[in-house]
Amino acid sequence: MIPEKVLHILETNNLTAREFAPGSTPTSELAAQQLEVAVGQIAKSMVLKAKTGEFFLIICPGDRRICSKKAKQAIGSKVRMANSDETEVATGFKPGGVCPFGVEGLKILIDKGLAEYETIYPAAGNDASGVPVTFTQLKAITNAQEVDVML
Repeated sequence: MIPEKVLHILETNNLTAREFAPGSTPTSELAAQQLEVAVGQIAKSMVLKAKTGEFFLIICPGDRRICSKKAKQAIGSKVRMANSDETEVATGFKPGGVCPFGVEGLKILIDKGLAEYETIYPAAGNDASGVPVTFTQLKAITNAQEVDVML
């Protein structure tokens, strides 16, 4: 089930989530299979924790990994992946369903690698969804800062 706050944002922006069986899209690979798209089109949302204690949400291509050195340059501090509990507390979403819609109190970054695709698919707040959207739309809706942090 898609959270109400996410549904509201999707409706406001004339977007519709594609929904699947519960637990069917918790990884980029499985989401790509369900959506029948390239893994790179999956806009995975991951939470990073800076050495300062601040959390950041990074939206990035599902087929790439974050480069620690680039992330440190973009954020201005050494970072690590947030654990499951930190991720849920920081975003309100469980790992596997973290999405960039309706996230408050975090700076949101979007990797420029997603701009290579005409359509990208972030989750809609659960592990059984994908939202077709353009890079430009997602960047605007989330007020994300464009960065280059992938390997």
